[in-house]
Amino acid sequence: MNALGYMRLSVRDQSRYSLEYQEESIKEYCERNNLELTALYKDNGQGSDTFDRPNYQALEAFIKKHKGANRYLIIMDHDRFSRDISEALAKIKELEKKYGIKVLATNEDIDLDPDDPNVFMDRAFKYLMANSELLRIRKRTKAGMRHALESGRYVNKAPFGYLNQRDISGKGVIVIDEDRVKIIKKIFEDYLEGQQVFVIHKEVRKLGFTPKGNSAIPRVLSNCVYAGLVKVPADNKKAERYVKGIHEPIVSEAEFWVVQEMLGIKKPSKTQLSSKFPLRGLLNCECGQRMTAGFSKGKKSYYLYYRCIHHTSINLSGITLHEKFQRLLDELSFTADQIDKLKIKVDNLLKTTLIDNEKILITKNQQLLELEKKIEELEESYFNKEIELSTYKRWFAKHTSERGHVLAEISKASSKKTSKWERLSKHLPRLSNLGELYRKARTIDQHRLVRGVFKHNFIYSDGAFRTLSINEIFFNNYLNFNEKGLLLIEQPLSFSGENPLRSP
Repeated sequence: MNALGYMRLSVRDQSRYSLEYQEESIKEYCERNNLELTALYKDNGQGSDTFDRPNYQALEAFIKKHKGANRYLIIMDHDRFSRDISEALAKIKELEKKYGIKVLATNEDIDLDPDDPNVFMDRAFKYLMANSELLRIRKRTKAGMRHALESGRYVNKAPFGYLNQRDISGKGVIVIDEDRVKIIKKIFEDYLEGQQVFVIHKEVRKLGFTPKGNSAIPRVLSNCVYAGLVKVPADNKKAERYVKGIHEPIVSEAEFWVVQEMLGIKKPSKTQLSSKFPLRGLLNCECGQRMTAGFSKGKKSYYLYYRCIHHTSINLSGITLHEKFQRLLDELSFTADQIDKLKIKVDNLLKTTLIDNEKILITKNQQLLELEKKIEELEESYFNKEIELSTYKRWFAKHTSERGHVLAEISKASSKKTSKWERLSKHLPRLSNLGELYRKARTIDQHRLVRGVFKHNFIYSDGAFRTLSINEIFFNNYLNFNEKGLLLIEQPLSFSGENPLRSP
């Protein structure tokens, strides 16, 4: 009589049941019982809680195709067949009734009667023990993974920007992918600068960012791994928390928490950037709605215009707006004398900043200790069931957000300021011709420049641009463009006449 053989190897029990040992046992059983082994199927590294295994599926397909050609399915032991008691007994019954296949383990007699109550009880007990072992394996695995997470070890497939490797002890670790790290840094930097998600995605795809979909960038921004943290999920004893990872961070923890706050309050923008409409996404209607842009067909040609979707009767000439905005940037530009004075002020501010930073560090470090104490007390209150999960999450989000801002202040005060001031001094001459800088820039960089100048989006009415306020660095030039009716600042200005240079 013909028989089929099936073997399964789980990664977690290789030392006990090798495929070679199973094959030898099945062949020996067939020889002992005068069975012709027509085919042998094996699954390597497959789980035991489901029959959705590639080679077992191939085995069933073979049985269906050659129905009646084989009488037995030989397995070394029943836990090689399955560790799920209900799945296993149902599958044995299906093979027997539907295809006339008797499932036998190598320690069972070939004349065994599956309908014998004692046989059923014996098999049920074996599968019950196998099922119990499966649950123990899952529990150990879960505990092992949780211990790894609590130790700061990232245990999954490395996210974009990292690579999976093994340390000297053979344990899995993630290391920075030097070819991709700049892409991750750019994503965080651009988002912190206020750049729109879809624009960031478009830019980094050119640099080699492979993840696709609308959620690709938000997934990166919300992944704490990039900040050197590992997220430990909640269980019945402890609340969800973040621990310091053993891997190297790509961005600072402060930047990460500021981004998380931004993700929570920032609505996604659908504005598409275009070099033909550089003010789209920046120019607002008086009602507060962002203005759209397009071309309107005239008698002889098409005309560029900006308009509000809620006030369609108001069409603003794109040519006029672009010309006036260019003039405004020219007026904002600094003279050579102003730039020389600014350079002197940069040197003085550098000395003052270094002194002030020491004071800031003392204050902010104290605030950080207080916030960490609050977070610790909050976790203890949740653990002692003194507060509900919803309350814990609300206050945890508040404290971590505050902690992120404090960390940002500490990072800012701790970082070397010399190189930043040197870069500022180097680029100051470019402020002498903002209009030219704007003309030569890409649309995405034009938006960055405008957002650096204006604190809020602006509107255009009665022949002039209007905004709530501008960057303090341009206060000294306010009278120039105000007298020419190019820009009206609605928020009262209060400055001493000296340029405070508070712009990044």
